[in-house]
Amino acid sequence: MEMGKEIRRLRTDRGLTQEALAAALNVTAQTVSKWECGNSIPDVQLLPELAVFFGVTIDRLFAMSSQQQMERIENRIYDCGLLDKAEERQIEQQLRAFAEDPALEGRAQLLLAILYNHQADQYRQLAVECGKEAVEKTGGDRGAVSELANAWGSYIPDWNVRNHHALIGWFSDFCRRNPENRAAIMWLLDNLIDDRRLDEARAWMEKLAAIDGSYRTTLYRYLIAAAEGKSEESEELLRRLEEMDGQDFGWALTLGDIHTLRQEYDEAIIWYRRGQELQPSPKYIDSAMSIAHICEIRDDKTGAVAAYREVLRLLKEEWGIISGPDRENVEQAIHKLL
Repeated sequence: MEMGKEIRRLRTDRGLTQEALAAALNVTAQTVSKWECGNSIPDVQLLPELAVFFGVTIDRLFAMSSQQQMERIENRIYDCGLLDKAEERQIEQQLRAFAEDPALEGRAQLLLAILYNHQADQYRQLAVECGKEAVEKTGGDRGAVSELANAWGSYIPDWNVRNHHALIGWFSDFCRRNPENRAAIMWLLDNLIDDRRLDEARAWMEKLAAIDGSYRTTLYRYLIAAAEGKSEESEELLRRLEEMDGQDFGWALTLGDIHTLRQEYDEAIIWYRRGQELQPSPKYIDSAMSIAHICEIRDDKTGAVAAYREVLRLLKEEWGIISGPDRENVEQAIHKLL
């Protein structure tokens, strides 16, 4: 439909009849009419000729809607590695133009965040590789070690750097204004618990309980009790959490994470596998990746390779991904283990 509208627009801008365009392309006027009405589209071999005739790019003929263009941008970001500066700038300009439309602003700003995070992640990977080389070549220079640790997302012992007070302040304000937003309250709780601001966490946990009747309330009660060192209370809450059958796959993955942090790896693997079973298609790769990492920690190379191969299967069968950086990273991990 969009291509037909664009052909009609280009034709009328030129002051041409359907018959004149048809004669120039050696097709019938009825064929042109069908294009413009959206009943058919030009043969792929005609597209270059159409583009040359009107003096436009083939992309222009497709005349994608704004939503389609943004979807295309998102796919491009996810499907590539580091974007060169020219392409990054081009995408940024497109998205900022879309953001001027109030109806598109939210989606455009989200895609800008995705773009910047993607580029940051790619630069982080480059920093890791450069940092490793720097540590090796300098014989473990303190500055090189520090930069490698920062690039790799290492634990930072300096509380002044590590704490989340700015994030907590912003999300606290947002959640007060949007008390029904479960996702935001959960992010707030995660960071309050990580900073051991547990009195505040309990208050927000009660607000979560008022809007969420799932396993999440019990989960946060457990996390707060564990952070407070209340072992009996936390163990009882963990038992309750494990018995809450009928929940979504996130419940099982969360239990896998809890047992991993407790170094109860056999139990963790059971929960990760259950999470993958519960998950509807298309299934994410998180469970298999977690199992692969556990196997590597335990120096179980055979188990790690099997889990990574499961990741490759999921990428292919669930997402249709048969090439690109996601597969390459997993294939490299397998190669190192063999």
